[in-house]
Amino acid sequence: MNHTKGGLVIFTANSHPSSRELAKRISERLGVELGKVQVYQEANRETRVQIQESVRGKDVFVIQTVSKDVNTTIMEMLIMVYACRTSCARSITGVFPYFPYSKQCKMRKRGSIVSKLIASMVCKAGLTHLITMDLHQKEIQGFFNIPVDNLRASPFLLQYIQEEIPDYRNAVIVAKSPASAKRAQSFAERLRLGIAVIHGEAQDAESDQVDGRHSPPTVKTTGAIHPSMEIPLLIPKEKPPITVVGDVGGRIAIIVDDIIDDVDSFVAAAETLKERGAYKIFVMATHGLLSSDAPRFIEESAIDEVVVTNTIPHELQKLQCPKIKTVDISMILSEAIRRIHNGESMSYLFRNIGVDD
Repeated sequence: MNHTKGGLVIFTANSHPSSRELAKRISERLGVELGKVQVYQEANRETRVQIQESVRGKDVFVIQTVSKDVNTTIMEMLIMVYACRTSCARSITGVFPYFPYSKQCKMRKRGSIVSKLIASMVCKAGLTHLITMDLHQKEIQGFFNIPVDNLRASPFLLQYIQEEIPDYRNAVIVAKSPASAKRAQSFAERLRLGIAVIHGEAQDAESDQVDGRHSPPTVKTTGAIHPSMEIPLLIPKEKPPITVVGDVGGRIAIIVDDIIDDVDSFVAAAETLKERGAYKIFVMATHGLLSSDAPRFIEESAIDEVVVTNTIPHELQKLQCPKIKTVDISMILSEAIRRIHNGESMSYLFRNIGVDD
């Protein structure tokens, strides 16, 4: 049954078959067929997009999930949006469940804020609205000059905890670092559970200790600073030994985060929790990138189950590791598309969501 007004077209820009599954689920829920389009790679690796139906005066929604080749994914999205724009679509909404390069949203050393660049590119291509889910930092929304709806996957993950973990009342929500404590607090308050925070983990790759700015000049310079002025040096950070703030002994530990990609930190956290007496360990995350050998590391670790949503296709990883479970979030994405197309309020999808969620 079609739940939308006329003039709606849904495209998926993915040339990879496994990445089209989410778009099919969304279109089935809306009662519409996916638009006819060809997306493929030329022999020289250039991306070609051919729209095979009229989009003039229609509301176009382009669903793009991130495949293993993230850069190709971005080019497919840009070319698809630009093709719809030049074909006189009335509006073009991008549905990016996982926004690529979202982890590069802060200035690091002498790098760049890549997520700002991606935002500028999709806006320049012709995007008029963006639907995404659990941005790595909510401030990324400010990089766009178009409306952005940053949906939340937490209601689906909370429902999974309540329905699939029988003794979840004996659980404690764990933040694997102080940076993810707010997310853990949000889960704990909604489930009426305790919270624990792991502090003092090994220094991560984003440390700026190797930055040349930490090294004093080999030759004393004069003229730049007046000889009578001495700038006090900032005391370098030194992480303490690993400490678990909170009681996890004899409890189920549920580690929550937004992205699980390189699983080393999750595996280390699970080992620490096991040593502190946790008898079962779950990991819950919105985006399961699970790159490289992540499935093997999870299978060999103390983690009992990893629960992620289908914002990113990971069927191959599930075959490699039966501990990986999937929660379907196509329902909220299809409802967001329906409301935007019909001109309805989006506030229903953000009920009880606070500033820190």
